[in-house]
Amino acid sequence: QVQLLEFGGGLVQPGGSLRLTCIASGGIFSFYFMGWYRQVPGGQRKLVATSTTGPMITYDDSVKGRFTISRDSNKNTVYLQMDSLKPEDTAVYFCTTTTADGKSDWGRGTQVTVSA
Repeated sequence: QVQLLEFGGGLVQPGGSLRLTCIASGGIFSFYFMGWYRQVPGGQRKLVATSTTGPMITYDDSVKGRFTISRDSNKNTVYLQMDSLKPEDTAVYFCTTTTADGKSDWGRGTQVTVSA
């Protein structure tokens, strides 16, 4: 069973940077899809950035040019480099993966707070 652990969140001032890391453990996997979503209290979980084998990378319009997703398939790890952070980026960030045979999993999330 895939276990996803996110870390790297925290408190940062507007304009600052954070790098989120998500490590998948529990076996040897071939991930077709790895991505990041975020959720604010009372809101729906929304796509931030995704990386699909191919490769194909997508970003939400609100983070284009500021966030960069990357993955290391050998380490079953996906990263999210977040630059020029804004208060509206404040949310819990979740990592998600989908294996080649279609099984999806979610991490428990890491809090990102952008505030002066």
